Amino acid sequence: MSRDARWKALLELLVERGRLDVEEAAGELEVSAATIRRDFDQLAEQQMLVRTRGGAVVHGVSYELPLRYKTARHASEKQRIAKAVAELITPGQAVGLTGGTTTTEVARALAVRGDLTSGSPALTVVTNALNIANELAVRPQFKIVVTGGVARPQSYELIGPLADGVLGQITVDVAVLGVVAFDVTHGAAAHDEAEAAINRLLCERAERVVVAADSSKLGQRAFARICAAGAVNTLVTDTAADPEEVRRFEEAGVVVLTV
Repeated sequence: MSRDARWKALLELLVERGRLDVEEAAGELEVSAATIRRDFDQLAEQQMLVRTRGGAVVHGVSYELPLRYKTARHASEKQRIAKAVAELITPGQAVGLTGGTTTTEVARALAVRGDLTSGSPALTVVTNALNIANELAVRPQFKIVVTGGVARPQSYELIGPLADGVLGQITVDVAVLGVVAFDVTHGAAAHDEAEAAINRLLCERAERVVVAADSSKLGQRAFARICAAGAVNTLVTDTAADPEEVRRFEEAGVVVLTV
């Protein structure tokens, strides 16, 4: 197993469990305890975990796994969700995409849609996510608008007043939100308050708001609120979603699609 693969596995285990012992991690990944100790030390130097005696813990409730380590989590669910979200988009519309692994999959699903291979433009995409803009910029039929701002390395999203300036001047037909948590009472949320502020402004500039979130995000809370559940028109999630949670969203006026 390569170091990058090991680090990804360690971080995912840590996020799921909150705490990992060296011996436990070594057994899970079938490597030596000495290797895990080195990995923990190096990850701690990058402030991606907190080293403890005999193991490691996450930073706390605001801990965020960097985007490059999240791509494999719930991958099949995210791809199904992305395809369903892409099918909600009509050719010629202006679409806002926030950053995140699920919205990145939405961008990829839009890129391969047969009815979006031509047009002037076939789609206008407004995004504050550098990785999404990079993937879609090679599609000449898409008009790509990047918000500007200061890059946030954890999510590749542009944040700050420069992004505010662009979003204040445009409107979109649909805003697609990637979230870390979505709860009926507490709404959609992100880990970072500046990221949440940009996402909130994008929602305000949209005629319709779609949350793309796998079932692990539902009923969860996170530090920075993006918008209330009532501001969301549609939730697209996977079939593992708790039926009671789905019912609560529907009672709040959110259309729920499970795929």
